[in-house]
Amino acid sequence: MTLFDNINKETAKNSKYAPLADRIRPESLNDFVGQEHLFGKDKVLRKIIENDNLSSMIFWGPPGSGKTTAANIIKEKTKNKFLSFSAVTSGIKQIKEIMDIAAREIEITGFKTILFIDEIHRFNKAQQDAFLPFVEKGIIILLGATTENPSFEINSALLSRCKVFVFNRLTDENISFLIKNAVSDKIRGFGELDIKIDDNTISFISRFADGDARIAYNILELSVQMTTGMDKKNIDIKIPDIERIIQKKMLLYDKNGEEHYNLISALHKSMRGSDPDAAAYWTIRMIESGEDQLYIIRRIIRFATEDIGLADTNALTVSLAAKETFQFIGPPEGNLAIVEAAIYCAMAPKSNSLYMTYNNIMKDIDRYLSLPVPLHIRNAPTKLMKETGYGKGYAYPHDFKDAIVSQSYLPEEIMNRQFYFPTERGFEKILKERLNKIKEYKKKLGK
Repeated sequence: MTLFDNINKETAKNSKYAPLADRIRPESLNDFVGQEHLFGKDKVLRKIIENDNLSSMIFWGPPGSGKTTAANIIKEKTKNKFLSFSAVTSGIKQIKEIMDIAAREIEITGFKTILFIDEIHRFNKAQQDAFLPFVEKGIIILLGATTENPSFEINSALLSRCKVFVFNRLTDENISFLIKNAVSDKIRGFGELDIKIDDNTISFISRFADGDARIAYNILELSVQMTTGMDKKNIDIKIPDIERIIQKKMLLYDKNGEEHYNLISALHKSMRGSDPDAAAYWTIRMIESGEDQLYIIRRIIRFATEDIGLADTNALTVSLAAKETFQFIGPPEGNLAIVEAAIYCAMAPKSNSLYMTYNNIMKDIDRYLSLPVPLHIRNAPTKLMKETGYGKGYAYPHDFKDAIVSQSYLPEEIMNRQFYFPTERGFEKILKERLNKIKEYKKKLGK
């Protein structure tokens, strides 16, 4: 017996002492709830499993969406050897050992080894590379489960040899169905108990579970344990019971994962879309999930220059003040300053003219590279520089009416180029009017 043998798995699964979430897992595709796009009638993954025609696959989806359950169903249906492997507790030594087992298995029996790796994204590049030659030779069929985007977390060489199947978040309706089934199932659930639980309480659990079936099962099991009497009768589960168990909703959030970027993108786009409610929601959602507040405020400051700019110069002031406020008083009171900045930026007039100005200038820099500074606006600190024409003909604006003079400040090749185009929104409307007046005045002076 090796480290990788499934010791007493059947006993553990059917034991009354096993957690509800483990003992009530579906044992066939017909019992699978959710993921109809994968396991519905005539769907590709269902056919692959039913025909035992497996190839290397990655199951990608949120926690509790059925990835491990699907792997267990494959284990029951396949003729190939099935081994489970944890990316959390295993290293290169264990990988090499299991590869040797798989190589011997195919030589002796002719069957491949299906290697199920939970949380495969936790393997580093070297560990993932160790699987590659065995996948290429067909010695193992790699079956990986991950909550992270495989495009970022799985080596491209390994990923190109795997088919990715996306598991969606379970709906509240899916979770409610699973809870009701667990309550009524007399063999693997609580069907032998006299449990009363109404639809409102079930919906409450479903919403809290946030698409994670395991969370729902754990809450149900705890509530049964908390309310069960000595005679196991008259078990009445109500919303206050659930509230005492969960106490506070813990938001699922990986600060280094895809959801990190999804949420900050949602905040940016909400502010850009002038929606203060959405901007406040995403800001508080990230704060309560444990995101670094300074990361959030950095994005808001960036937004103040990129999407508001000169349309409302107070946006940058408010955003910087939020940073100073948070650093000065800290959470939780300082969090309000961040929310204030997000709402202010959402309500401010929008302009991306500064962003476009930067891009417009970069195009000319890429085209002309290092154009020389015109002689008349060069610095002339030495006699030689003055003699060679540095600063010659420069007109000092303060010597002229309104401090405006008809004089070029750009290199000759781009002398008449306009890079900054103010909008008609907010303070930029005033700036645009002033810019037009300056241009007209310079035009008259140049005649």
